[in-house]
Amino acid sequence: MPAENILEVHRLSKSVGEGEHQLSILTGVELVVKPAETIALIGESGSGKSTLLGILAGLDDGSEGEVFLLDHPLHQMDEEQRADLRAKSVGFVFQSFMLVPTLNALENVQLPALLRGESDRQSRQQARELLDQLGLGERLTHMPSQLSGGEQQRVALARAFSGRPALLFADEPTGNLDRKTGDRIADLLFSLNRDLATTLILVTHDEQLAARCDRRLRMRDGKLWEEV
Repeated sequence: MPAENILEVHRLSKSVGEGEHQLSILTGVELVVKPAETIALIGESGSGKSTLLGILAGLDDGSEGEVFLLDHPLHQMDEEQRADLRAKSVGFVFQSFMLVPTLNALENVQLPALLRGESDRQSRQQARELLDQLGLGERLTHMPSQLSGGEQQRVALARAFSGRPALLFADEPTGNLDRKTGDRIADLLFSLNRDLATTLILVTHDEQLAARCDRRLRMRDGKLWEEV
């Protein structure tokens, strides 16, 4: 795989079940993603978007095909190797925020860095800087239950970018937010993408959000099509 590509997918298929009960979810997916690109993965519910995202992130296996993430062949790696790669190079933002309820904002952002083995001092400083950048400098010690939905998603963004990931997967990042708050979160997401040169792949039903990306990829009946 050429080193200039963040992600490469070849002949990827995914099926479940056997025999006459076999269901094809993905069929012959091909994809090349370059550094700092922003890509929207769109399509109807049940079209295979979430399945594809899980395989690209090394959270699931395809039935056939090859997936290379940062030169690493995910299709040949075990779960421990994939988890190590994710911890070092991949960030996630979810629709439901997924914050640890017993940790405050600063601790939530700091946690992934601590799990990677970074020092408390270094990880705390980095978390503080990210939260300041996202306008949460006065909310560092607030628990998730004390934050609004938009504030919780900003904490989730800071956590996702805390490791300066090469690739960020965002699954409906504005899905639980009102339009005004969602637009603000989208602005921050693309701002961090530009500032840190992080490649962004997001799953969304929001056409306005998808239109802001460099590329729009549509899932239909398990196949991937690029919209011009």
